[in-house]
Amino acid sequence: MSKVATEGAPVAQDRPRRTVMSSVTGFFTELMRKYLPDPFVFAIGLTLLTLLMAVTIEGQNFLDMADAWGTGFWDLLAFTTQMAVILVAGYVLASAPVTDRMLDRIVARVRTPRQAIIVATLVGAVGSYINWGFGLMIGGVVAKKLALGVRGVHHPLIIASAYSGFTLYGLGLSATIPVTIAAEEHPLVDQMGVVPLSETIFSAPMLILALVTVTTLPLLNAWLHPRPGQPVKEIDRERAASGVAAAVRTDVDLENTVAARLNNSRILALAIGVLGIVFVVLYFADGRALNINIINFIVLFLGIILMGTPAKYVAKFGEGIKTAAGIVLQFPFYAGILGIMAASGLVVTISELFVSVSGAETLPFWGIVSSFVINFFAPSAGGHWIIQGPFMMEAATALDASYAQTAMSVQLGNAWNDLVQPFWILPALALSGLKLKDIMGYTVIMMFYVGVLYCGATLLWGFLG
Repeated sequence: MSKVATEGAPVAQDRPRRTVMSSVTGFFTELMRKYLPDPFVFAIGLTLLTLLMAVTIEGQNFLDMADAWGTGFWDLLAFTTQMAVILVAGYVLASAPVTDRMLDRIVARVRTPRQAIIVATLVGAVGSYINWGFGLMIGGVVAKKLALGVRGVHHPLIIASAYSGFTLYGLGLSATIPVTIAAEEHPLVDQMGVVPLSETIFSAPMLILALVTVTTLPLLNAWLHPRPGQPVKEIDRERAASGVAAAVRTDVDLENTVAARLNNSRILALAIGVLGIVFVVLYFADGRALNINIINFIVLFLGIILMGTPAKYVAKFGEGIKTAAGIVLQFPFYAGILGIMAASGLVVTISELFVSVSGAETLPFWGIVSSFVINFFAPSAGGHWIIQGPFMMEAATALDASYAQTAMSVQLGNAWNDLVQPFWILPALALSGLKLKDIMGYTVIMMFYVGVLYCGATLLWGFLG
Protein backbone atom coordinates (compact mmCIF):
# COMPACT_ATOMS: atom_id res chain seq x y z
CA MET A 1 0.00 0.00 0.00
CA SER A 2 1.41 3.41 -1.00
CA LYS A 3 2.33 5.79 1.79
CA VAL A 4 1.52 9.45 1.20
CA ALA A 5 2.65 12.52 3.13
CA THR A 6 1.55 16.11 3.09
CA GLU A 7 4.25 18.74 2.65
CA GLY A 8 6.61 19.08 5.52
CA ALA A 9 5.65 15.70 6.97
CA PRO A 10 7.25 12.80 5.04
CA VAL A 11 6.12 9.38 6.19
CA ALA A 12 8.53 6.72 7.36
CA GLN A 13 8.00 3.45 5.56
CA ASP A 14 9.63 0.26 4.41
CA ARG A 15 12.27 0.93 1.80
CA PRO A 16 10.75 0.27 -1.65
CA ARG A 17 12.62 -1.21 -4.56
CA ARG A 18 14.39 1.66 -6.28
CA THR A 19 14.54 1.92 -10.05
CA VAL A 20 17.43 3.53 -11.93
CA MET A 21 15.30 6.61 -12.61
CA SER A 22 14.19 6.98 -9.00
CA SER A 23 17.82 6.75 -7.92
CA VAL A 24 18.83 9.45 -10.39
CA THR A 25 15.92 11.63 -9.34
CA GLY A 26 16.75 11.11 -5.68
CA PHE A 27 20.39 12.03 -6.30
CA PHE A 28 19.58 15.36 -7.97
CA THR A 29 16.81 16.21 -5.51
CA GLU A 30 19.13 15.66 -2.55
CA LEU A 31 21.91 17.58 -4.28
CA MET A 32 19.63 20.58 -4.81
CA ARG A 33 18.28 20.36 -1.26
CA LYS A 34 21.76 20.58 0.22
CA TYR A 35 23.50 23.07 -2.03
CA LEU A 36 21.03 25.20 -4.01
CA PRO A 37 20.28 28.60 -2.45
CA ASP A 38 17.18 30.69 -3.03
CA PRO A 39 16.92 32.45 -6.44
CA PHE A 40 17.84 35.89 -5.09
CA VAL A 41 20.98 34.51 -3.46
CA PHE A 42 21.73 32.74 -6.75
CA ALA A 43 21.51 36.10 -8.57
CA ILE A 44 23.86 37.71 -6.05
CA GLY A 45 26.31 34.84 -6.44
CA LEU A 46 26.22 35.10 -10.24
CA THR A 47 26.90 38.84 -9.99
CA LEU A 48 30.04 38.25 -7.95
CA LEU A 49 31.14 35.35 -10.18
CA THR A 50 30.72 37.44 -13.34
CA LEU A 51 32.70 40.27 -11.78
CA LEU A 52 35.46 37.84 -10.82
CA MET A 53 35.53 36.34 -14.34
CA ALA A 54 35.71 39.78 -15.93
CA VAL A 55 38.73 40.69 -13.79
CA THR A 56 40.60 37.38 -13.98
CA ILE A 57 39.75 36.09 -17.47
CA GLU A 58 39.35 39.35 -19.40
CA GLY A 59 41.90 41.33 -17.36
CA GLN A 60 39.47 44.15 -16.72
CA ASN A 61 39.83 46.74 -13.99
CA PHE A 62 37.61 46.08 -10.98
CA LEU A 63 36.42 49.69 -10.72
CA ASP A 64 35.52 49.78 -14.42
CA MET A 65 33.50 46.60 -14.05
CA ALA A 66 31.78 47.90 -10.93
CA ASP A 67 30.82 50.97 -12.95
CA ALA A 68 29.55 48.80 -15.84
CA TRP A 69 27.47 46.79 -13.36
CA GLY A 70 25.88 49.86 -11.76
CA THR A 71 25.32 51.55 -15.12
CA GLY A 72 23.69 48.46 -16.57
CA PHE A 73 21.52 47.90 -13.51
CA TRP A 74 18.67 50.01 -14.88
CA ASP A 75 19.33 49.62 -18.60
CA LEU A 76 16.55 47.04 -18.95
CA LEU A 77 14.00 48.86 -16.81
CA ALA A 78 11.55 49.24 -19.71
CA PHE A 79 12.05 45.60 -20.60
CA THR A 80 11.50 44.64 -16.95
CA THR A 81 8.16 46.41 -17.05
CA GLN A 82 7.25 44.56 -20.24
CA MET A 83 8.12 41.24 -18.63
CA ALA A 84 6.15 42.05 -15.48
CA VAL A 85 3.09 43.11 -17.47
CA ILE A 86 3.12 40.01 -19.64
CA LEU A 87 3.37 37.80 -16.55
CA VAL A 88 0.65 39.54 -14.58
CA ALA A 89 -1.65 39.90 -17.59
CA GLY A 90 -0.98 36.23 -18.33
CA TYR A 91 -2.00 35.36 -14.79
CA VAL A 92 -5.28 37.23 -15.20
CA LEU A 93 -5.97 35.46 -18.49
CA ALA A 94 -5.13 32.09 -16.92
CA SER A 95 -7.44 32.84 -13.97
CA ALA A 96 -10.38 34.31 -15.89
CA PRO A 97 -13.74 32.59 -15.21
CA VAL A 98 -13.93 30.98 -18.66
CA THR A 99 -10.37 29.67 -18.35
CA ASP A 100 -11.02 28.51 -14.79
CA ARG A 101 -14.10 26.55 -15.86
CA MET A 102 -12.20 24.97 -18.73
CA LEU A 103 -9.38 23.91 -16.41
CA ASP A 104 -11.88 22.54 -13.87
CA ARG A 105 -13.42 20.36 -16.58
CA ILE A 106 -9.98 19.08 -17.55
CA VAL A 107 -9.02 18.36 -13.94
CA ALA A 108 -12.31 16.53 -13.30
CA ARG A 109 -11.37 13.95 -15.95
CA VAL A 110 -7.96 13.17 -14.40
CA ARG A 111 -7.89 10.12 -12.18
CA THR A 112 -4.28 9.11 -11.52
CA PRO A 113 -1.10 10.95 -10.48
CA ARG A 114 0.69 10.16 -13.74
CA GLN A 115 -2.25 11.45 -15.76
CA ALA A 116 -2.06 14.62 -13.68
CA ILE A 117 1.65 15.04 -14.47
CA ILE A 118 0.99 14.60 -18.20
CA VAL A 119 -1.89 17.10 -18.21
CA ALA A 120 0.09 19.71 -16.24
CA THR A 121 3.00 19.42 -18.68
CA LEU A 122 0.75 19.65 -21.73
CA VAL A 123 -1.16 22.68 -20.46
CA GLY A 124 2.07 24.48 -19.56
CA ALA A 125 3.64 23.59 -22.90
CA VAL A 126 0.70 24.52 -25.13
CA GLY A 127 0.12 27.72 -23.16
CA SER A 128 3.81 28.67 -23.45
CA TYR A 129 3.80 27.93 -27.18
CA ILE A 130 0.95 30.42 -27.57
CA ASN A 131 2.42 33.02 -25.22
CA TRP A 132 5.18 32.49 -22.68
CA GLY A 133 3.64 34.63 -19.92
CA PHE A 134 0.27 32.94 -20.30
CA GLY A 135 1.88 29.49 -20.36
CA LEU A 136 4.00 30.14 -17.31
CA MET A 137 0.93 31.17 -15.34
CA ILE A 138 -1.68 28.72 -16.63
CA GLY A 139 0.78 25.87 -16.06
CA GLY A 140 1.13 26.83 -12.40
CA VAL A 141 -2.63 27.32 -12.00
CA VAL A 142 -3.56 23.93 -13.47
CA ALA A 143 -0.76 22.20 -11.55
CA LYS A 144 -2.19 23.51 -8.29
CA LYS A 145 -5.71 22.42 -9.26
CA LEU A 146 -4.47 18.94 -10.14
CA ALA A 147 -2.44 18.68 -6.93
CA LEU A 148 -5.57 19.52 -4.95
CA GLY A 149 -7.93 17.35 -6.97
CA VAL A 150 -5.94 14.14 -7.50
CA ARG A 151 -4.82 12.18 -4.47
CA GLY A 152 -1.28 10.84 -4.47
CA VAL A 153 0.25 13.49 -6.75
CA HIS A 154 3.80 14.43 -5.83
CA HIS A 155 3.48 18.21 -5.46
CA PRO A 156 7.09 19.22 -6.30
CA LEU A 157 7.04 17.10 -9.46
CA ILE A 158 3.75 18.41 -10.81
CA ILE A 159 4.93 22.01 -10.34
CA ALA A 160 8.24 21.15 -12.05
CA SER A 161 6.34 19.40 -14.85
CA ALA A 162 4.05 22.37 -15.50
CA TYR A 163 7.11 24.64 -15.52
CA SER A 164 9.00 22.34 -17.91
CA GLY A 165 6.42 23.17 -20.58
CA PHE A 166 7.83 26.71 -20.53
CA THR A 167 10.69 25.51 -22.74
CA LEU A 168 8.20 25.36 -25.65
CA TYR A 169 8.11 29.15 -25.70
CA GLY A 170 11.42 29.08 -27.58
CA LEU A 171 9.64 27.36 -30.46
CA GLY A 172 6.41 29.29 -30.14
CA LEU A 173 4.60 32.43 -31.17
CA SER A 174 6.26 34.68 -28.57
CA ALA A 175 9.85 33.46 -29.04
CA THR A 176 11.74 36.74 -28.64
CA ILE A 177 14.60 36.35 -31.11
CA PRO A 178 12.64 34.99 -34.12
CA VAL A 179 9.95 37.63 -33.56
CA THR A 180 12.61 40.36 -33.30
CA ILE A 181 14.52 39.48 -36.49
CA ALA A 182 11.27 39.16 -38.45
CA ALA A 183 10.65 42.89 -37.93
CA GLU A 184 11.73 45.26 -40.71
CA GLU A 185 13.74 47.56 -38.44
CA HIS A 186 15.36 45.20 -35.96
CA PRO A 187 18.82 46.20 -34.58
CA LEU A 188 20.81 43.79 -36.80
CA VAL A 189 18.88 44.31 -40.03
CA ASP A 190 21.90 45.81 -41.83
CA GLN A 191 23.98 42.80 -40.89
CA MET A 192 21.56 39.95 -41.59
CA GLY A 193 18.45 41.41 -43.18
CA VAL A 194 14.91 40.40 -42.24
CA VAL A 195 14.39 36.72 -41.44
CA PRO A 196 10.73 35.70 -41.80
CA LEU A 197 9.11 33.43 -39.24
CA SER A 198 8.67 30.83 -41.99
CA GLU A 199 12.43 30.24 -41.77
CA THR A 200 12.58 30.02 -37.97
CA ILE A 201 9.68 28.90 -35.74
CA PHE A 202 7.47 27.94 -38.69
CA SER A 203 10.15 26.01 -40.56
CA ALA A 204 9.54 22.26 -40.91
CA PRO A 205 12.44 21.22 -38.59
CA MET A 206 11.26 23.51 -35.78
CA LEU A 207 7.61 22.48 -36.15
CA ILE A 208 8.66 18.83 -35.95
CA LEU A 209 10.87 19.57 -32.93
CA ALA A 210 7.95 21.31 -31.18
CA LEU A 211 5.69 18.33 -31.89
CA VAL A 212 8.25 15.81 -30.63
CA THR A 213 8.91 17.85 -27.49
CA VAL A 214 5.25 18.37 -26.59
CA THR A 215 4.45 14.67 -27.05
CA THR A 216 7.46 13.13 -25.29
CA LEU A 217 8.23 15.54 -22.43
CA PRO A 218 4.93 14.74 -20.63
CA LEU A 219 5.78 11.02 -20.81
CA LEU A 220 9.23 11.62 -19.31
CA ASN A 221 7.72 13.66 -16.50
CA ALA A 222 5.12 10.97 -15.75
CA TRP A 223 7.94 8.43 -15.60
CA LEU A 224 9.63 10.52 -12.90
CA HIS A 225 6.66 10.21 -10.55
CA PRO A 226 7.39 8.10 -7.43
CA ARG A 227 6.40 4.46 -7.82
CA PRO A 228 3.83 2.81 -5.55
CA GLY A 229 5.40 2.33 -2.13
CA GLN A 230 7.76 5.31 -2.50
CA PRO A 231 7.15 8.47 -0.44
CA VAL A 232 4.98 11.14 -2.01
CA LYS A 233 4.77 14.73 -0.81
CA GLU A 234 1.24 15.90 -1.46
CA ILE A 235 0.10 19.50 -1.43
CA ASP A 236 -0.87 20.82 1.97
CA ARG A 237 -4.60 21.12 1.30
CA GLU A 238 -5.39 23.05 4.47
CA ARG A 239 -2.71 25.62 3.73
CA ALA A 240 -3.78 25.85 0.08
CA ALA A 241 -7.41 26.37 1.08
CA SER A 242 -6.46 29.20 3.43
CA GLY A 243 -4.39 30.74 0.65
CA VAL A 244 -7.35 30.66 -1.73
CA ALA A 245 -9.58 32.23 0.91
CA ALA A 246 -7.04 34.99 1.51
CA ALA A 247 -6.93 35.72 -2.23
CA VAL A 248 -10.67 36.33 -2.47
CA ARG A 249 -11.42 40.03 -2.61
CA THR A 250 -13.86 41.26 0.01
CA ASP A 251 -13.51 44.98 -0.59
CA VAL A 252 -15.08 45.23 -4.07
CA ASP A 253 -17.66 48.02 -3.88
CA LEU A 254 -21.09 46.49 -4.48
CA GLU A 255 -23.15 49.43 -3.22
CA ASN A 256 -25.88 50.80 -5.43
CA THR A 257 -24.01 53.99 -6.26
CA VAL A 258 -22.88 55.51 -9.55
CA ALA A 259 -19.26 54.79 -8.67
CA ALA A 260 -19.97 51.15 -7.81
CA ARG A 261 -21.99 50.62 -10.98
CA LEU A 262 -19.12 52.04 -13.05
CA ASN A 263 -16.57 49.87 -11.27
CA ASN A 264 -18.64 46.76 -11.96
CA SER A 265 -19.87 47.71 -15.42
CA ARG A 266 -19.68 44.93 -17.99
CA ILE A 267 -20.46 47.47 -20.70
CA LEU A 268 -17.34 49.51 -19.89
CA ALA A 269 -15.13 46.41 -19.82
CA LEU A 270 -16.57 45.20 -23.13
CA ALA A 271 -16.27 48.64 -24.75
CA ILE A 272 -12.59 49.09 -23.90
CA GLY A 273 -11.93 45.46 -24.79
CA VAL A 274 -13.54 45.87 -28.22
CA LEU A 275 -11.52 49.05 -28.76
CA GLY A 276 -8.39 47.03 -28.02
CA ILE A 277 -9.41 44.37 -30.54
CA VAL A 278 -10.06 47.04 -33.18
CA PHE A 279 -6.54 48.37 -32.68
CA VAL A 280 -5.04 44.87 -32.97
CA VAL A 281 -6.88 44.29 -36.27
CA LEU A 282 -5.69 47.65 -37.60
CA TYR A 283 -2.15 46.91 -36.40
CA PHE A 284 -1.82 43.66 -38.33
CA ALA A 285 -3.81 44.92 -41.32
CA ASP A 286 -1.19 47.65 -41.66
CA GLY A 287 1.48 44.95 -41.97
CA ARG A 288 3.20 45.79 -38.70
CA ALA A 289 5.30 43.04 -37.10
CA LEU A 290 4.59 40.92 -34.04
CA ASN A 291 6.53 42.19 -30.99
CA ILE A 292 6.43 42.11 -27.22
CA ASN A 293 4.30 45.25 -26.92
CA ILE A 294 1.52 44.00 -29.20
CA ILE A 295 1.59 40.60 -27.48
CA ASN A 296 1.17 42.36 -24.12
CA PHE A 297 -1.61 44.47 -25.58
CA ILE A 298 -3.55 41.44 -26.82
CA VAL A 299 -3.20 39.54 -23.54
CA LEU A 300 -4.15 42.56 -21.43
CA PHE A 301 -7.31 43.50 -23.32
CA LEU A 302 -8.42 39.92 -23.81
CA GLY A 303 -8.13 39.56 -20.03
CA ILE A 304 -10.34 42.61 -19.48
CA ILE A 305 -13.03 41.13 -21.71
CA LEU A 306 -12.88 37.72 -20.04
CA MET A 307 -12.88 39.09 -16.48
CA GLY A 308 -16.08 40.98 -17.26
CA THR A 309 -15.73 44.17 -15.19
CA PRO A 310 -13.01 46.72 -14.43
CA ALA A 311 -13.20 45.93 -10.68
CA LYS A 312 -12.71 42.20 -11.20
CA TYR A 313 -9.77 42.81 -13.53
CA VAL A 314 -8.07 45.11 -11.01
CA ALA A 315 -8.60 42.58 -8.21
CA LYS A 316 -7.17 39.68 -10.21
CA PHE A 317 -4.32 41.85 -11.52
CA GLY A 318 -3.42 42.62 -7.91
CA GLU A 319 -3.19 38.89 -7.19
CA GLY A 320 -0.93 38.45 -10.20
CA ILE A 321 1.44 41.18 -9.02
CA LYS A 322 2.52 38.89 -6.18
CA THR A 323 3.63 36.20 -8.63
CA ALA A 324 5.80 38.68 -10.54
CA ALA A 325 7.43 40.28 -7.47
CA GLY A 326 10.57 38.14 -7.71
CA ILE A 327 10.98 39.01 -11.39
CA VAL A 328 10.74 42.74 -10.69
CA LEU A 329 13.29 42.48 -7.87
CA GLN A 330 15.84 40.31 -9.65
CA PHE A 331 15.71 41.54 -13.25
CA PRO A 332 17.86 44.63 -12.51
CA PHE A 333 20.51 42.34 -10.99
CA TYR A 334 20.65 40.34 -14.21
CA ALA A 335 20.72 43.59 -16.19
CA GLY A 336 23.79 44.52 -14.13
CA ILE A 337 25.35 41.14 -14.91
CA LEU A 338 24.58 41.77 -18.58
CA GLY A 339 26.38 45.12 -18.28
CA ILE A 340 29.52 43.39 -16.98
CA MET A 341 29.29 40.70 -19.68
CA ALA A 342 29.02 43.28 -22.45
CA ALA A 343 31.66 45.69 -21.15
CA SER A 344 34.22 43.01 -20.32
CA GLY A 345 33.96 41.00 -23.52
CA LEU A 346 32.98 37.81 -21.68
CA VAL A 347 30.15 37.07 -24.11
CA VAL A 348 32.50 37.25 -27.09
CA THR A 349 35.05 35.08 -25.28
CA ILE A 350 32.47 32.40 -24.49
CA SER A 351 31.05 32.52 -28.01
CA GLU A 352 34.51 32.44 -29.61
CA LEU A 353 35.38 29.36 -27.59
CA PHE A 354 32.62 27.44 -29.37
CA VAL A 355 32.65 29.22 -32.73
CA SER A 356 36.38 28.52 -33.15
CA VAL A 357 35.59 24.83 -33.65
CA SER A 358 32.55 25.45 -35.85
CA GLY A 359 31.88 25.03 -39.52
CA ALA A 360 28.88 26.20 -41.55
CA GLU A 361 26.93 23.07 -40.58
CA THR A 362 27.94 22.95 -36.92
CA LEU A 363 27.69 26.67 -36.07
CA PRO A 364 24.03 26.35 -34.95
CA PHE A 365 24.97 23.44 -32.66
CA TRP A 366 27.77 25.38 -30.98
CA GLY A 367 25.47 28.40 -30.95
CA ILE A 368 22.91 26.56 -28.83
CA VAL A 369 25.62 25.30 -26.45
CA SER A 370 27.17 28.75 -26.00
CA SER A 371 23.72 30.29 -25.57
CA PHE A 372 22.95 27.75 -22.87
CA VAL A 373 26.04 28.85 -20.92
CA ILE A 374 25.44 32.57 -21.41
CA ASN A 375 21.80 32.28 -20.32
CA PHE A 376 22.90 31.53 -16.76
CA PHE A 377 24.20 35.11 -16.65
CA ALA A 378 21.60 36.74 -18.92
CA PRO A 379 18.25 34.90 -18.63
CA SER A 380 16.47 37.11 -21.15
CA ALA A 381 16.43 36.22 -24.82
CA GLY A 382 16.08 39.88 -25.78
CA GLY A 383 18.99 41.15 -23.70
CA HIS A 384 20.91 38.00 -24.50
CA TRP A 385 20.51 38.61 -28.25
CA ILE A 386 21.71 42.21 -27.99
CA ILE A 387 25.18 41.11 -26.87
CA GLN A 388 25.54 37.64 -28.42
CA GLY A 389 23.61 38.27 -31.63
CA PRO A 390 26.13 40.54 -33.42
CA PHE A 391 29.02 38.13 -32.85
CA MET A 392 26.98 35.09 -33.92
CA MET A 393 25.83 36.84 -37.09
CA GLU A 394 29.43 37.81 -37.90
CA ALA A 395 30.40 34.16 -37.49
CA ALA A 396 27.48 33.06 -39.69
CA THR A 397 28.59 35.51 -42.40
CA ALA A 398 32.22 34.38 -42.20
CA LEU A 399 31.29 30.67 -42.34
CA ASP A 400 28.45 31.15 -44.86
CA ALA A 401 26.08 29.57 -42.35
CA SER A 402 22.33 30.11 -42.18
CA TYR A 403 21.25 33.27 -40.34
CA ALA A 404 17.90 31.70 -39.50
CA GLN A 405 19.43 28.54 -38.05
CA THR A 406 22.08 30.44 -36.11
CA ALA A 407 19.57 32.89 -34.61
CA MET A 408 17.21 30.05 -33.76
CA SER A 409 20.04 28.18 -32.04
CA VAL A 410 20.58 31.13 -29.70
CA GLN A 411 16.85 31.17 -28.93
CA LEU A 412 16.77 27.43 -28.26
CA GLY A 413 19.81 27.64 -25.99
CA ASN A 414 17.99 30.29 -24.00
CA ALA A 415 14.79 28.21 -23.72
CA TRP A 416 16.76 25.06 -22.89
CA ASN A 417 18.71 26.73 -20.09
CA ASP A 418 15.55 28.24 -18.59
CA LEU A 419 14.77 24.78 -17.20
CA VAL A 420 17.62 25.18 -14.70
CA GLN A 421 17.94 28.98 -14.52
CA PRO A 422 16.14 29.89 -11.27
CA PHE A 423 14.93 33.27 -12.52
CA TRP A 424 11.85 32.25 -14.54
CA ILE A 425 10.81 29.61 -12.00
CA LEU A 426 9.90 32.41 -9.56
CA PRO A 427 6.21 32.71 -10.57
CA ALA A 428 5.78 28.92 -10.25
CA LEU A 429 7.28 29.05 -6.77
CA ALA A 430 5.01 31.96 -5.82
CA LEU A 431 1.92 30.07 -6.99
CA SER A 432 2.88 26.79 -5.32
CA GLY A 433 4.50 27.96 -2.09
CA LEU A 434 7.44 25.62 -2.74
CA LYS A 435 11.14 26.38 -2.55
CA LEU A 436 13.52 26.25 -5.49
CA LYS A 437 15.36 23.27 -4.00
CA ASP A 438 12.07 21.30 -3.93
CA ILE A 439 11.66 21.20 -7.70
CA MET A 440 15.10 21.80 -9.23
CA GLY A 441 16.15 18.16 -8.93
CA TYR A 442 13.39 17.29 -11.38
CA THR A 443 14.01 20.16 -13.79
CA VAL A 444 17.67 19.13 -14.04
CA ILE A 445 16.60 15.75 -15.45
CA MET A 446 14.13 17.47 -17.78
CA MET A 447 16.94 19.78 -18.89
CA PHE A 448 19.12 16.82 -19.89
CA TYR A 449 16.30 15.32 -21.95
CA VAL A 450 15.32 18.58 -23.67
CA GLY A 451 19.02 19.20 -24.37
CA VAL A 452 19.23 15.94 -26.30
CA LEU A 453 16.18 16.95 -28.37
CA TYR A 454 17.22 20.55 -29.01
CA CYS A 455 20.91 19.89 -29.67
CA GLY A 456 20.16 16.88 -31.85
CA ALA A 457 17.58 18.78 -33.91
CA THR A 458 19.89 21.78 -34.30
CA LEU A 459 22.77 19.62 -35.46
CA LEU A 460 20.60 17.73 -37.95
CA TRP A 461 19.14 21.00 -39.22
CA GLY A 462 22.63 22.35 -39.83
CA PHE A 463 23.65 19.35 -41.96
CA LEU A 464 20.35 18.75 -43.75
CA GLY A 465 19.64 22.41 -44.41
